[in-house]
Amino acid sequence: MTRRILSRPETLTEIEQLRLKSVLANCPELDALTGHVRLFAHMLTERQGERLPQWLDAVRQDDLPSPHTLAAGIDRDRDAVIAGLTLPWSSGVVGGRVNRIKMLKRQMFGRAGFQLLRKRALFAP
Repeated sequence: MTRRILSRPETLTEIEQLRLKSVLANCPELDALTGHVRLFAHMLTERQGERLPQWLDAVRQDDLPSPHTLAAGIDRDRDAVIAGLTLPWSSGVVGGRVNRIKMLKRQMFGRAGFQLLRKRALFAP
């Protein structure tokens, strides 16, 4: 079900669409959650960050605890989330480098100091 909810509706087979409709018809909470997930995905893929405040209001109107937690987290840094949903720039490359350095640090835990970590981070391929 999770894959079907997270997939674009037009990419699902007819059988998958029917099964999803059947489940959503029997569970109004899951139906509401699916609507929120798909609207957020649309904002993300179409770079429509300006619609975030309306999405947050809609999430808060439903009695679903998990989306409320997500909405509270987004509210803590709303401007950054709107920028991330709107602007074309990404920090993915930097995030990848940071992740690599953290992996090197975990591999060397307790065995060497900063100097060796620095050399591995700078000179590794």
